[in-house]
Amino acid sequence: MRYNVAQLLKDQTGSARSYELNEDLDGPAPLEGLVRGQVWLLRTHHGILVRAEAETPLAVTCSRCLANFAAPVGLTVEEEFFPVIDVDTGRGVPMPEGVDEDANGEFRIDANHTLDLTEMLRQCMITATPMKPLCQPQCRGLCLECGANLNSLKSEACGCDVVPRDPRWGALAELLQQKRV
Repeated sequence: MRYNVAQLLKDQTGSARSYELNEDLDGPAPLEGLVRGQVWLLRTHHGILVRAEAETPLAVTCSRCLANFAAPVGLTVEEEFFPVIDVDTGRGVPMPEGVDEDANGEFRIDANHTLDLTEMLRQCMITATPMKPLCQPQCRGLCLECGANLNSLKSEACGCDVVPRDPRWGALAELLQQKRV
């Protein structure tokens, strides 16, 4: 997801470009498909403002039954990218006043005037990943005794003798076990 923005950097402030996203994200992102959406580039006084709306399926693990599945994730991102080199003179360009270079170091337009959206989208996908993903809203999870996936069973239970045991009744449960033997 690299765009050569040399011509846009030469244009006047307010010039814009629009691109369709339908690409694979390079790098260590747990994707299950292509990133699809729209990208708008707007020339600002200091650089280029990027606005992207995208969606992609992420490979996640269900927090109840531990099954792997693809969860659709939608993103809306807005970030300003600043050039490293002036497109007209070829000289280095310092960061604008008020912008922390360490915080915005990843979002720079390189010396070849290429704007790379890969890292920005990857970071946004990580933060958009659900904290407790569920493979389905009524996921039944795993059996507490044997670990069977309760979603894959035809009946309500797996057949384990699952009786909730309260540790406060432990002494009485031991008496019951002794009586059975």
